[in-house]
Amino acid sequence: MIKKFFLLILVCLLLTIAAALVWRGQPIISATSAPIDFSVVPGSSVRSSIAQLVSAGVPVQPILLEALARFSGQSSRMKAGQYRLKPGTTPVQLLDQLVRGEFAQEALIVIEGWTFADMRRAVAAHPGLKHETLQLSESELLAKIAPELKAGEGLFFPDTYRFATNASDLHVYRQAYAMMQKKLIQHWQQRAPDLPYRNAYEALVMASIVEKETGQESERRQIAGVFVNRLRRGMLLQTDPTVIYGMGEQFKGNIRKKDLTTDTPYNTYTRTGLPPTPISLPGERSLRAALDPQKTEALYFVSRGDGTSQFSDNLSDHNRAVSKFQR
Repeated sequence: MIKKFFLLILVCLLLTIAAALVWRGQPIISATSAPIDFSVVPGSSVRSSIAQLVSAGVPVQPILLEALARFSGQSSRMKAGQYRLKPGTTPVQLLDQLVRGEFAQEALIVIEGWTFADMRRAVAAHPGLKHETLQLSESELLAKIAPELKAGEGLFFPDTYRFATNASDLHVYRQAYAMMQKKLIQHWQQRAPDLPYRNAYEALVMASIVEKETGQESERRQIAGVFVNRLRRGMLLQTDPTVIYGMGEQFKGNIRKKDLTTDTPYNTYTRTGLPPTPISLPGERSLRAALDPQKTEALYFVSRGDGTSQFSDNLSDHNRAVSKFQR
């Protein structure tokens, strides 16, 4: 009787394993189905993990999936986290996903030329993040990234950042800050000789101005060269984007003559040298331009109205260019 009982158990076990091996290659949900998000909490056993999948709506056969996990030796290797079951995924692919910790991925794009305030709004609006910094002031947020930071503008690299669903928004800020530090140090170490910057931060300020002055890749290094020439001669930079940044919410889309003469720490028509902080989040092309500017005699440039600029070596030529293209 006992032998028959164990034989019956053995037969059931073998049938279960055989069914699991057949089932393992069949899609859990069809290629036209919507993805299913689910999570596995830390400390879960294989049975508990599978129960959490089923509870989230993943249509698996719990007994077969557990048998497959145990038979393949993966039952103790599943990782906790947030996951997404994609259409067409088979049970064996699902197990592999759980073992490798291929978490559900979200993405946030930080755009070149954004301000830090723009970035904070984008982070706050992202539905895939856990918003732990939403109520923090800028100084409180920066203290959690690097205690020595006083102002966040310019210090976060514009790029596409990927993260697990429900990751802390602080993770994105730390990623972007670390990437900007890496890029800035790299270009600072490779900088052209005799640039008029006292440190890498001043180069970052220049890169942020170049970023806002042009979207033309071919002009970035030349515009940086103009500003470097003016710095060396002690001339005012006279760049509108810094004035706009200094105006803050008072800027309504147009710069008036009054705005150019109203002094702020960022008004480069009234103050010599670079502004106290960057005015945007510069991309790598602007960093490269600021630290390897084109050698030029030009001291002025004006927009032609078609996205390109007219460069001039002297004020007379510049005034004629202004008359031709803007008046």
